[in-house]
Amino acid sequence: MFEHDSGIITSGGAGKKVIRPPPAWEESAAQVQRAFLHAYHGYERYAAPHDELLPLTNNPSDMFNGWGVTLFDSLDTMLIMDLKNEYSRAVKMVQNIEFSLPDGHFVPYFETIIRYLGGLLSAYALSKNQLFLDRADELAIKLDPVFNTTSGLALFGVNPTNKKTSGPDIGVLAEIASLQLEYSYLAKLTGKKEHFHRAGTLIKAFANADLRNTSGMLPVKWNLTSGQPYDGHVSVGAQADSAHEYLLKQYLMTAKTDKASLKMYLRATTYIITKLLYLSPTRHLLYVTDEMTDKNTGMTYPTHTFEHLSCFLPGLLALGAHTLPLDNLESIGIHSDDIDADGAFGSARTNHERLAGYNLKKLHLWAAEGLAQTCYLTYADQPTGLGPDEMVFHTTVKKTWDSAASIWRIDTPGTLWMNAMKRWKGSGSRGVPPGLEDKAPVVYEKSRQATSAYLRERDYTIRKAAYLLRPETVESLYILWRVTGDLKWREYGWRIFAAIEQEAKTPSGYASVKAVDVSPASLYDDMPSYFLAETLKYLYLLFINEDPIPLEKWVFNTEAHPFPVFEWTAREREEFKVD
Repeated sequence: MFEHDSGIITSGGAGKKVIRPPPAWEESAAQVQRAFLHAYHGYERYAAPHDELLPLTNNPSDMFNGWGVTLFDSLDTMLIMDLKNEYSRAVKMVQNIEFSLPDGHFVPYFETIIRYLGGLLSAYALSKNQLFLDRADELAIKLDPVFNTTSGLALFGVNPTNKKTSGPDIGVLAEIASLQLEYSYLAKLTGKKEHFHRAGTLIKAFANADLRNTSGMLPVKWNLTSGQPYDGHVSVGAQADSAHEYLLKQYLMTAKTDKASLKMYLRATTYIITKLLYLSPTRHLLYVTDEMTDKNTGMTYPTHTFEHLSCFLPGLLALGAHTLPLDNLESIGIHSDDIDADGAFGSARTNHERLAGYNLKKLHLWAAEGLAQTCYLTYADQPTGLGPDEMVFHTTVKKTWDSAASIWRIDTPGTLWMNAMKRWKGSGSRGVPPGLEDKAPVVYEKSRQATSAYLRERDYTIRKAAYLLRPETVESLYILWRVTGDLKWREYGWRIFAAIEQEAKTPSGYASVKAVDVSPASLYDDMPSYFLAETLKYLYLLFINEDPIPLEKWVFNTEAHPFPVFEWTAREREEFKVD
């Protein structure tokens, strides 16, 4: 692991020198711990054993089965922070929760897996308390009817009491493909091949899917009967994000043995880097967007929408650069034909060839650093210091005359990052790569955001102005700090935490912010459980000097619940038929 320098850093894009010795960062971690206690004590006082606290009215909310999702989501955070009293009280509640629902009600399967099952498994990994494993096994068994589809892919919801299911025949990627970590680890702990089968069925379905139209990248919508893609929409944002994350993490968690998942990760990241990364016209901000398909022409086009949810991607790319021999994949038995088999994955080979001549480890890490800087700047650009949920980036306009139709056609293609990288490389690779230059925030009050100067200078328009206490940006800052040792990522995280304290804190907890472009902020009566499971945990791990969850030994699920890296035994390989 990188030996971290604790001296001078350059941060904020303004060239300021910041000196913060290790004891100061420990105090920052202690402040995050106090923030967690403030939020969790408010939940205990006003909402437990319900799901979540409404921090403005001090009432409970039951949006996630009514089983106490904040409690289950917080177990491993308490263990990591060594909060013995809160943990002891929580264990007693875990014993008494019943995983049942009345007729006509259904658990949202995806959320239940990542929050409840993930929370229990992680708590077991950290504590070895058998109660957590027993309850995890019980929950997985009760949810199992959700897989009653022809393909074996999960439906949207299930009633754990009467075994009835709910949901359309068309599923979304993130909801059907964010279970491999949980079920593989549960199979390892229990020795039950039925749990492994649920993860294995998904991996095999994707390996056999027709991905020619998306060049090997997993699209957003899937037919749960056929197990095949339903559309050509590709994204790393809402409805897709965690599925791409689990491809790499499944490989890492199984001690780098799940080659099928790794191949899918390599195809996905090749597509993302060559097709979905763009530079803004004025500030040269690096951002990732999604790609839609025109139903009439069949042509694909980028939307230039940038989501906060997509800010997990820089952390994922950094993790991949840190753990994979990207420039010597043959050393682990991966060959180019495995990734871009001729014709089997559309233009995957062409995309792969575009990266020839680059050091891929550096390229992935550059993409991670440029994206993470943009994610941070969307916070720093706001009067509240908090980032909006969704933005649309502006592009240069291309106007061409269509003589056949006698009209002007307006196109806004934007600048692909790899096109800019090609020019940079062709000019001798002088200076830093495109999108990685230090940049200063551009802060405007809401009243000025409609001006043309604002539009030109900031490069994006806010579409959804809320900050929902989301973790994705601080997650990436944490991983980049651990991978690179560059203290600026810590400093960015500290500024975000200070903004949360300033704008989102209430007497009983923390609340989502309605609009980040107005300070002081108006608040929603809402404190999502992931704020305690993810946002505060990643901030704590970013600031604490000795990392208790080293990236080489642990893998985080998409709710920030850490699972240990493990190896299948020879008996398990034979019994589970592990490839």
